[in-house]
Amino acid sequence: MIEERRIEEELLEKIKEYDTPSVTNVVATYPNNPLCLGLYHPWSQNWYTDQSIHCMFPELGRTVGYAVTCVYGLPDPAYTRLSFMDVIDALEQSRKPTILIIKQKFPLEIAGKVGLSGGNMTTALKAIGCVGVISDGPSRDIDEIRPMKFQYLLTGVTPGHGDMAVHAVNVPVSVAGMDVYPGEIIHMDENGACKFPADKLENVVTNLALLQKEEQERMAKLAKATTAAEIRAIFAGKSYAMKR
Repeated sequence: MIEERRIEEELLEKIKEYDTPSVTNVVATYPNNPLCLGLYHPWSQNWYTDQSIHCMFPELGRTVGYAVTCVYGLPDPAYTRLSFMDVIDALEQSRKPTILIIKQKFPLEIAGKVGLSGGNMTTALKAIGCVGVISDGPSRDIDEIRPMKFQYLLTGVTPGHGDMAVHAVNVPVSVAGMDVYPGEIIHMDENGACKFPADKLENVVTNLALLQKEEQERMAKLAKATTAAEIRAIFAGKSYAMKR
């Protein structure tokens, strides 16, 4: 068990050497490439985020962790079972590090004004081994959070909020075009985020190294090319050169 955990930690560190677009290339983007695992249909399945969210701290680079999910909305007098402490419990029980995926289910008229996760929440999240948050709404206290080196992918920022409540913890959610199940691995950077099953971590890392080598060799050749014929020859057999 200790050896397995050590290998897992090494793989999680290794995958941070690659940006999120590279991870998507191996996960599903190029299904005809032998180095692509084809874990999802690249278009019909929601396995990466869309342009609705933005990286708050691009200077932090790549962030990787196991997904823990929750749903926030307005308080419901008929349902008062859950609180932020249940989110904390779920983070504690998860494999580490974690990334919290927050689905915001607020009425449209206030959805853009919910400064949900601020300095206090972020401090608590970081204390329990969380390294980042992805949410399909805004948060606040960005200046306070910046020194914490804790990543956020959000629709934006806003300074306030009213009463809100936890509606669900560790359920499947869809956030910014990405369907997430608890326990999946999330890889995110300034390009956005993607996910894949935790049991594919070693395969993804292995193929990333091979694909990077292949792409670096191709780009080195392209950098030296001076004619269209040379570029055509370099791309021969690749998707860039194929007619659809």
